Amino acid sequence: GEETWDNLRLSAEVQDTFMTYEIYDDEITLRLVQEACRVLGVSSEVVLKLFGEYFFSFCKMSGYDSMLRTLGGNLVEFIENLDALHSYLALSYQEMNAPSFRVERISDSRTLLHYYSKRKGLHPIVPGIIEAVAKDFFGCRVTMTVLEQAEEEEDEKGSREHIVFLMTEESEGTQTDALPHAQARGQEKGPERLTGSNLQSFCPSYPGRLWIDLKTFCSAFPFHIVFDQDLLVKQSGVNIQKLVPGLQMRGAQLRQYFSVVHPEVALSISSIKKFINSQFVLKAKRETLPEDLRNQPLLKLRGQMVWMPSLSCMLYLCSPKLRSLQELEERGLHLADIAPHDTTRDLILLNQQRLAEIELSNQLERKKEELRILSRHLEVEKKKTETLLYAMLPRHVANQLKEGQQVEAGEFKVCTVLFSDVVTFTNICAACEPIHIVHMLNSMYSKFDRLTNIHDVYKVETIGDAYMVVGGVPIPKDTHAERVANFALAMRIAAREVTNPITKQPIQIRVGLHTGPVLAGVVGEKMPRYCLFGDTVNTASRMESHGIPDHIHLSPFTYRVLKDKPFEIRERGEINVKGKGLMTTYFLLKNLQWSEEQIMGRGERGACVYRDDQQEAAHPDGKEAFHTSLHFLTYFLIIEEHMNTGDNRTLSHKGQSCSSSLLPSSDDVTPNGLALRNFLTDYSEPLEYGLPPESVTVNSRLCTLL
Repeated sequence: GEETWDNLRLSAEVQDTFMTYEIYDDEITLRLVQEACRVLGVSSEVVLKLFGEYFFSFCKMSGYDSMLRTLGGNLVEFIENLDALHSYLALSYQEMNAPSFRVERISDSRTLLHYYSKRKGLHPIVPGIIEAVAKDFFGCRVTMTVLEQAEEEEDEKGSREHIVFLMTEESEGTQTDALPHAQARGQEKGPERLTGSNLQSFCPSYPGRLWIDLKTFCSAFPFHIVFDQDLLVKQSGVNIQKLVPGLQMRGAQLRQYFSVVHPEVALSISSIKKFINSQFVLKAKRETLPEDLRNQPLLKLRGQMVWMPSLSCMLYLCSPKLRSLQELEERGLHLADIAPHDTTRDLILLNQQRLAEIELSNQLERKKEELRILSRHLEVEKKKTETLLYAMLPRHVANQLKEGQQVEAGEFKVCTVLFSDVVTFTNICAACEPIHIVHMLNSMYSKFDRLTNIHDVYKVETIGDAYMVVGGVPIPKDTHAERVANFALAMRIAAREVTNPITKQPIQIRVGLHTGPVLAGVVGEKMPRYCLFGDTVNTASRMESHGIPDHIHLSPFTYRVLKDKPFEIRERGEINVKGKGLMTTYFLLKNLQWSEEQIMGRGERGACVYRDDQQEAAHPDGKEAFHTSLHFLTYFLIIEEHMNTGDNRTLSHKGQSCSSSLLPSSDDVTPNGLALRNFLTDYSEPLEYGLPPESVTVNSRLCTLL
């Protein structure tokens, strides 16, 4: 199938596109054959023979069925006319290097088939084609064995392969008995045809004398040559004498003026007799042409050889070998130079239109190939787009948006939300270049993103150094708290692998968890985002902001879910949480059953470590984009103006004004709203961080968000 072909093609280092009228080196074919032999474990002869059988079927399916059936009434006639078929196909496939065939009948059931070709190593294709033709067209079975195999030198033309096959007919009865079968099959494609075998009883009548004089004959057949066994020209047509004046000389030697192009045999009577049923193509030699014709393309003649035993001479009935009006003009010829009865006239005119159609076909095929390549590239880009979309939104949500559906908000009765941030991130931003911050966050977030796949939790978003994760959303899971807790332990370990660009020491993070109900849905159209809403998000954010470095802070609700699980948890005590009042909180210390290797998923190759209800992770590994909002940018500009003026009152006044106008309401518990409210609160009370407002520089927490 297609997969096997692709494997063979890649192994043989062969391109996957082939144009119909393009010429390809046989080395490509042989490389593919060698790979097929290696994969299938068979010999090259077997592969090439199978290819021959398939090639015959392919030719029939490609519209050559009727043409092939009309070549002959039996298998021998079919083979004898293959060279003529190749000559016709050469009109379309101009650089076609076709083989030649010669048949010698030994007995009724045994025939010698001579195969000549300059393309070496492809002869096993012949038995595949011939056996398929015999079975399909003539209802007989033949077997072919190689009797002789030789390499013949052809003077200036190099060498060619000469293979002699013994073709043995194994049909029931004679081949003539099989003709009704072949005719019945042929009737499916057209009307009943007469064949040579149907006319065996016909007996022609001949006149007592030849009723045509020499002058009329030479004019009616302007392109013909009669030569004897020594290749001495005895007679020639008037137009061929005009183009090759040397033929008018008495005792002109044919070999002096012409060479054989097809079939590839020596120019001698004995060689010509062997291929007497073939079409012969002769080419004029440039040095024998008149001066005004030597710079033009050489004249080629195409026709048949007829042996005249009574005269011991050979008649070459031919006409110029031309494909188009352009070739006619290049050789200084006109349609009037070709006899009216010669079909070469019609062939030139018809082929002129055919050449235009071939060029259009080539252009169409090239455009088709370009379209196929573009479609493949489009598919790759589509997959990249889908990967990016799945990184931004849950898969089922992204699929709904792709289909143009409205994504309804969903209520999740219970889930666990996690927030984390980097300890002393503001100090780090104030003391180093922004690019160092980007590298640090990218390294940290890449590790965190991998862990979301390991523990099958959903990353909601990142804002600066803040990282938000939820378990049990968008796909509800009973183990949501356990997954998020293990993820928190893993991200704390991963953070220690990231270096502070200032101190060159491992960074520390604060982590906060809370469990409760949320409302989740897609917000926005141009840049849709999957957001969580509810007091659970606000409380989780407070657990993070009220935590201590390198600790995982649990709300009492999360503690109740985890207390019976294999975790070591220590009570922190009662603390005052902004907006929540007094709360008894806890610290998650470790997992009592899992090792660090299991928590980090180092033996899982990035796969989820949970075996129950595994789901594909929503985010692949990769760099995380940084997002900001107009609220943060506005407040950042106020801080920058304060640094330029040094007026604390301006900062206080504008900050309060900004806070009152930009601070989200207490009902806004989206990640952006929570982060903004925490930021404004933090900078309204900078002493919590041990920094006066005057020390806040442009390299502040918000600088990395731009």
